[in-house]
Amino acid sequence: MSGADIILRVLAEQGVDTLFGYSGGAILPTYDAVFRFNESHAARPERQIKFVVPANEQAAGFMAAGYARASGKVGVFMVTSGPGATNAVTPIADCNGDSIPVVLICGQVPRAAIGSDAFQEAPVFNIMSACAKQVFLVTDPAKLEQTLRTAFEIARTGRPGPVVVDVPKDIQNWVGQYHGQGTLHFRGYSDRLRLVANGSRLDEQKGAQFFDLLRQSERPLLYVGGGVIAAGATAELRQFAERYEIPVVTTLMGLGAIPAQHPLSLGMLGMHGAACANYAVEDCDFLIAVGARFDDRVAGGRPDMFAAGARHVAHIDIDEAEINKVKRAHWSHIGDARQALRALMEHESVALSSAGWIGWVTELRQRHGMNYDRSNPLIQPQRVIEKLSEITGGRAIISTGVGQHQMWTAQFYQFTEPRSFLTSGSMGTMGFGLPAAIGAQLARPDALVIDIDGDGSIRMNAGELETASTYGVPVKVLLLNNRGDGMIRQWQRLFYEGRTFVSDKALHRKDFVMAARADGFEFACRVETPSELEAKLKAFVAFEGPAFLEVMIDQNADVFPMVGPGQSYSNMITGPFIPSRSDQVAGEEGAVRLQAADMF
Repeated sequence: MSGADIILRVLAEQGVDTLFGYSGGAILPTYDAVFRFNESHAARPERQIKFVVPANEQAAGFMAAGYARASGKVGVFMVTSGPGATNAVTPIADCNGDSIPVVLICGQVPRAAIGSDAFQEAPVFNIMSACAKQVFLVTDPAKLEQTLRTAFEIARTGRPGPVVVDVPKDIQNWVGQYHGQGTLHFRGYSDRLRLVANGSRLDEQKGAQFFDLLRQSERPLLYVGGGVIAAGATAELRQFAERYEIPVVTTLMGLGAIPAQHPLSLGMLGMHGAACANYAVEDCDFLIAVGARFDDRVAGGRPDMFAAGARHVAHIDIDEAEINKVKRAHWSHIGDARQALRALMEHESVALSSAGWIGWVTELRQRHGMNYDRSNPLIQPQRVIEKLSEITGGRAIISTGVGQHQMWTAQFYQFTEPRSFLTSGSMGTMGFGLPAAIGAQLARPDALVIDIDGDGSIRMNAGELETASTYGVPVKVLLLNNRGDGMIRQWQRLFYEGRTFVSDKALHRKDFVMAARADGFEFACRVETPSELEAKLKAFVAFEGPAFLEVMIDQNADVFPMVGPGQSYSNMITGPFIPSRSDQVAGEEGAVRLQAADMF
């Protein structure tokens, strides 16, 4: 069969049921193979592969990422050469930063034309190598099948990530044998996987060392990242926390690893984390990191000041490169989080005297919990998120763009399940929310999927409103409109003497509701007063098809708490509505202003 048909055969073998992509000359043979594959399965529609065409290739990548994040399966997108491939760089880098398993299949000019500056030629291997887990340029057609199968294996194993396969057009047209088995042999990668697998079982000595540290501790704290969700370890995490009575703080990517309402959950930590979570980090004497990497939005620019009071740090991660990269660990284990937590619980059941510590963090939660201006006559964005969480019971799949709305969602939506919060964490990519929601809805058609977006973020991929209505994808888009790039404006108010250069969009003329209606949304309306908010939110959630709701929020609403550049959690700015432990708030704000340039 042709190389293009081999590609489709491997995709079907790998369980791919949905593809995202935009056409072009160098990928046309494979697109034609999709058509013929589906035509050959006309009698069995369940075996066909759905193909979704977005407005641009970047959105195709975010759809594949949303599909993967919501389902745990490998997301797949397919683009043409040249600008098609370069438009896919951002989603590949985004998936690499957040450890999301996707496979990108790129068309490429024929092998004989590579290096000749042919029409729509781009050096995909060179460009993508810097931001993908693995990149393949197929030059031997006999290895096409094994290369594709290997791409899926690499994407999903170990620390998940994006894999790119660049396939010249002449190889797509080549005719050869399909074997139905076989992968490429990567000795180094295979050896690392084998070492992790063999070493993932904790021996007696190492387990004893961990519990020696735990016994010495009076104030242990679990610091949980997205690796717990990727490993499917949320049940084990909850069991571990409950057995040893250890409070839990989560990263942005770890939200949903433990239900927000769980008595041991303190919420998100970090730059915009809950004050109670950050203060617990300050107070703990044993920090146990699981599937987290001490990134700068958690540990800040001074990792030595992060959890400075902890006498010991333990770190469990599947990627050896993360151990001691930012924060020195006194005890570490390289392996799958699920297996590691199970092994620790099988090793020993230690009785801890934790009543005092649990009482302390409970008081932190009560005294320094999230809050905002509840008496303001303007619509407060935090209230919108709170009400949405109440209406949905915290059980919707939520995607976001990037900015203030992203942080308000992380702070005020009460996530109860893993894989229910989809956001661009490491890259912070505006425009992520809407296409990711479409991908998530296609992965989990029975779920309620809501994109909570900002007017700045949604502009970047607003063309995907038409994609949602064209394919009848019943996503809900909740737009919090503050007429500007709110997070940038907040920084400018705090650190740049109020000079809101380029961040104020009050002069922009886009009517988002009219745009949604033009793109086929039958439900598209606006909320401008607090009195109409609840009723319209309920109607928005209940609507059966794609729905769009724009809420005009207070333009001066800010995200608090906030840890300034170069500061520790003890210097956190909690704002006017969350009590701070410090009596020096004004002085601290002045100090962080001087170091604002270090943040971006």
